[in-house]
Amino acid sequence: MDINKALITAAGKSQRTLPLQTLVDRDGVTKTALAIIVEEILRAGIETIGIVIAPGDQEAYRAAAGKHASRLTFIEQNEPLGYAHAIHCAAGFCDGDAFLLLVGDHLYLSATEKGCAQQLVDIARMENCVVSAVQSTHESKLPYYGAVGGRLVNAAQHLYQIDTVLEKPTPTEAEQKIDVPGLRAGYYLGFFGMHVLTPAVQRILGELFANAKGRESSVHFRAALARVADHERYLACELGGRRYDFGVKYGLLTAQLALAISGTDREEVLSGLVELLANKIK
Repeated sequence: MDINKALITAAGKSQRTLPLQTLVDRDGVTKTALAIIVEEILRAGIETIGIVIAPGDQEAYRAAAGKHASRLTFIEQNEPLGYAHAIHCAAGFCDGDAFLLLVGDHLYLSATEKGCAQQLVDIARMENCVVSAVQSTHESKLPYYGAVGGRLVNAAQHLYQIDTVLEKPTPTEAEQKIDVPGLRAGYYLGFFGMHVLTPAVQRILGELFANAKGRESSVHFRAALARVADHERYLACELGGRRYDFGVKYGLLTAQLALAISGTDREEVLSGLVELLANKIK
């Protein structure tokens, strides 16, 4: 499967300013979150990048992308009709091709030599199907993420065959409907904010919106993934890395700390944290 395109969604009302925030990357260089996400995609060998934005945000995003701005195709979501609608706004950009999908309010820190996006793209190319990255997630965090259930099919690569997809379930709903043998009690496979999608997903979204008839905001991305799980091979993979959602409370701080303590200034940052905690104790 050829995967030569990537799509970032960043048009949500509570999301649209987040990729414009500034952080210090692992290499100690100040960058916007958008630039860090774009560089994650480039590490995966993908150079054709679309980004779904709200009307009027193009210049701000162009400035935030810096030297990467020329790589971006801007796609406006003219009405705030949800995440699934944002993805489908880019159907013309995807143009019947498979694509890597990322959200604009997550950062991804790899624990291996390969970036998280590169790991996912490599697996999708090998398996030739839809693959969602997932992360073992405590039930208290499920209201922030979609979650999946299924069976382990490749322990070495942490691959799961998906049979159930839930949209931000409650812990009770997850316990009743999701079964993932091998995970700790109270933990589920929560979405990582990164997927490789085949052309079938945009086609399914098109069908769902065509049938919505004025209820477009009721169409969810989960519904498209659930239909994929019903009719096609659909895998989930635990990557060698972690996602950091900087759209939640203290999320930007947590993402910055994660970058800092895994980067070139680790010792300086840890020393500062120890000093801060020591002063707080006093």
